[in-house]
Amino acid sequence: MEQLPHTYSASVAATPEGAVQVSAAGVPTFDAAPPPQFGGPGDQWSPEDLLMASLSSCMVLSFRAIAKIAKLDWSDLQVVADGELDKVERYMKFTSVKVTAKLVIGAEEDLEKAEKLLHKAEASCFISNSLNCERALSCEVTSG
Repeated sequence: MEQLPHTYSASVAATPEGAVQVSAAGVPTFDAAPPPQFGGPGDQWSPEDLLMASLSSCMVLSFRAIAKIAKLDWSDLQVVADGELDKVERYMKFTSVKVTAKLVIGAEEDLEKAEKLLHKAEASCFISNSLNCERALSCEVTSG
C-alpha cells in the first residue's frame, strides 16, 4: 500500500436535462441520474445507488484482504447495503445503513472465525467509517 494520505478524483459532466456523465481516469465513463423517488428514470445508477455499491464493494474488498491474512478458506461472499434516506433538520441524509453479508466458508469449524472477520472487515471499511449515520451488520455464515 502506498503511504497515506491518498487522493481520488472523479468528475461529472452535465447538460440542463438528462443523465450526467461520470468519469475518472482509467475507468469507463457511465451515466447517472436521479432515482425514481426524485423523478429519475430508474434505469441508471443514482448517487444513492452508487453510495450503497461503494459501501458493499469496500466491505467485500476489505474482507478479501483480511481473510487472506487470516488464511480463511471461503468460496462466496454476497454483501447487500440497504440505506435509508430521510430529511433531518431541513437536509437530506442517510439516517441508517444495514449491511447483510452472506458468506460460504470451507470448514464448519471456522464459522466463528469467519463471522469475526466479517465484523473486522466492516469496522475497517473506510466508506462505512465515513458515513455519519446508524450502521448495522447482519452476518450469515455457512459451510459448504
